[in-house]
Amino acid sequence: MNTINAAIVGASGYTGAELVRLLINHPNVTITAMTADRKAGMRMADVFPHLGGLNLPDLVKMDDVDWSNIDVCFCCLPHGTTQEFIASLPQNVRIVDLSADFRLKDIAEYSKWYGDKHRAPELQKEAVYGLTEMKRDEIAKARLVANPGCYPTSAQLPLIPLLKEKKIGTQGIIIDSKSGATGAGRAPKEGTLFCEVSDAIHAYGVGTHRHGPEIEQGLSEAAGENIFVSFTPHLMPMNRGILSTIYVTLADNVSVNDIRTSLQNTYADEPFVRVVEEGNSPATRHVRGSNYCLIGVFADRTPGRAIIVCVEDNVVKGASGQAVQNMNVMFGFEETAGLTQQPMFP
Repeated sequence: MNTINAAIVGASGYTGAELVRLLINHPNVTITAMTADRKAGMRMADVFPHLGGLNLPDLVKMDDVDWSNIDVCFCCLPHGTTQEFIASLPQNVRIVDLSADFRLKDIAEYSKWYGDKHRAPELQKEAVYGLTEMKRDEIAKARLVANPGCYPTSAQLPLIPLLKEKKIGTQGIIIDSKSGATGAGRAPKEGTLFCEVSDAIHAYGVGTHRHGPEIEQGLSEAAGENIFVSFTPHLMPMNRGILSTIYVTLADNVSVNDIRTSLQNTYADEPFVRVVEEGNSPATRHVRGSNYCLIGVFADRTPGRAIIVCVEDNVVKGASGQAVQNMNVMFGFEETAGLTQQPMFP
């Protein structure tokens, strides 16, 4: 059985820790290097006690990694810090980037939304957007995969098939998303302090969230025309999970049952995406700790409209789990390898 060596860059954050949790039982992967510049020299067990007792390398600075024996790099750095680093990696290293730095194909669009000039425009041209269920063939051949954002995953998986098949209108799509606090990362911020999050819910990035153009990029490609959506994220008093409630207009002569059937057919053979039975409403607790995405379809009380509910674990299917899924496709491994954990309930 082929075994590859993996490096996790930025291993002291939530996505880095989740990658360790998933990869430690992967039959084809050895975690060979982990970096965390501010915690260099520490053991992973010192940073994340729940990962103690594992045969893991100590954390090191990025400059101290020997890339000659690394096959794949999972890059978990903050956006804006990844481009130059990835450009410096040897050509033999394949990369799954969990930041936003290579998700937007148009570098001018990146500069507009992220407030900085793109520092690796040539590399952007070869980056493949890693929505696994939609891009397998491209991912399999890619050297650099831009792992999707958590919100865009929950929005695009239900909407792309329906737009491709022209089952829904292209106007008036509303995406109302709610996320656990892990989506904001591990670095201390006032807005994610316990007293700010507990017993409360609030919208943020209203009309300006950076995942908006990422969602629109994928939907526009699917529809063959420019799509604009109303997208609003909310922070919930929970650790994990995303629930996106999506409001759409049905195309002429299309029923709610038609769009449910369309999604069921699209994902019938997919290991991680499932359309729940009619009348069931998926909840974040149904996917916690897993790489699964559940989709529910409902008739709106307004004639000609439908409501789609999509749930995922933002740290797994919305980040590290999808990253492992993409790596599996890139190296020709079983796509479910390392990802067969069932949801934790309750």
